[in-house]
Amino acid sequence: MSLTVSHADFVLRPDSSRAITRLFVAGMEDVGPGHSRAPEVIERVMNLPDDAVTEAMADIDERFTGRHEQLHEVFARHAELMRPGVGADATVSEARKLLLGATFTHEYSIEGASLCNPSAVLHPEAGDGDDVRFLMSVRAIGEGHRSSVGFRTGTLRADGEVIVDEPGPFPVTAVASSGRNYRSVFEANVVELQDRELAAYVLEALPAEFSDAEIELRINALAAEFATRRLAATTFAHLRAIAQSSYAVDFDPSTDVSERVLWPQSPAEAHGIEDVRLVPFRNDAGDVTFYGTYTAFDGVHIAQHMLETRDFQSFWMSPLGGNAAIGKGLALFPRQVGGRYVALSRSDRETNEVAYSDDLRCWSRAETIQVPEQPWEILQLGNCGSPIETEAGWLVLTHGVGPMRTYSLGAILLDLEEPHRVISVAPDPLIRPDDGRRGGYVANVVYSCGGFAHGDRLVVPYGIGDQRISFATMSINEVLNVMRPVGD
Repeated sequence: MSLTVSHADFVLRPDSSRAITRLFVAGMEDVGPGHSRAPEVIERVMNLPDDAVTEAMADIDERFTGRHEQLHEVFARHAELMRPGVGADATVSEARKLLLGATFTHEYSIEGASLCNPSAVLHPEAGDGDDVRFLMSVRAIGEGHRSSVGFRTGTLRADGEVIVDEPGPFPVTAVASSGRNYRSVFEANVVELQDRELAAYVLEALPAEFSDAEIELRINALAAEFATRRLAATTFAHLRAIAQSSYAVDFDPSTDVSERVLWPQSPAEAHGIEDVRLVPFRNDAGDVTFYGTYTAFDGVHIAQHMLETRDFQSFWMSPLGGNAAIGKGLALFPRQVGGRYVALSRSDRETNEVAYSDDLRCWSRAETIQVPEQPWEILQLGNCGSPIETEAGWLVLTHGVGPMRTYSLGAILLDLEEPHRVISVAPDPLIRPDDGRRGGYVANVVYSCGGFAHGDRLVVPYGIGDQRISFATMSINEVLNVMRPVGD
């Protein structure tokens, strides 16, 4: 039987006009040596003539008010950050305060370079009619190749047509607050410390889940006792760095989900949040929580982190632990199997693996289930998102990298009860970068971070050239029928 793959007749392209506001401190740019020039800049702003201040703010309002909501609130916040107390200083005019804040603000075009690597799930309010709603995360890349996460919504029509809604006009970020820390993750991430004993002393008195304040109290309580330990400062700094990787963000409910931007907030994410793999996880009680594993990149190192949300308004971000969670590409199964959490992994950087966990946070060991064999995957394999449950087994979309560093999408089928056992494999790619899908920011790449199923229809959003996004749909039964049993 042949496989019919229908490609959408549209592509989503990066829109450089979609910009967020960020604090900008002269002298502290991302590249090159330097130090803050804030004192000198503040003094120059405060010394400007009143008419120059008024004229400058009128110009700023004319050029930028229509591009951002609550822009004056942003300016006021940034002014207070750079000159504490200015907001309450009655001797300073409101226009000068706003101009001070505007001087320490810049626009960042979140999609200035690329829009790619999508992951789609049925919408929390998908509906039960012939047409269903879906929600998709996207990786947006801007200046300096910094990645953030955006969202889009759309509809899968009964006739198979995919429609993507226009995103809201005002992208916004949210201020981070303290998150949830997990002791098992800390224990997994301190195994390489030279002073593991000290780290154990800190962690042993903490509950399984704890706050930033709780670990800080524990560190402070032990600081005097271990002041003579040579590596105490390094150990405490490492524990604090792990805690900084957990945080929460809450968006204003008046914003549309397509306007919400998950911007890197922790040091581990300083250079980007990459390749979210969304999955609607259903527990034994039938409750659904959306998880998204992603790659945190600080400019040098990568780590696997995970977001958690129920409504795509409030998010909790935290690191993962264990040898199976290193590298890129961890993808959770949508439910427990045999009472344990399961994930796809690629901890060895070239094969597809399956890992198990008792707490969803730590993944200690991975078992290889597929190695590169065909020419189109000979360099390395990986997954393209969380498995999709079918009556025949867990359908896993994969990617293979072949000659000329060409990325193509394939598929394997895993046993429902023993997901480390491969039942069948697609011998040829389902989607490859041919025709109009060769060029882009990174040539010869088609890549997905996850699709979804509705009835017999499989919907796969995919990135083209790490620059733009399109969709493919196909019959799940046809996909299963073109796959070859392992061993044949």
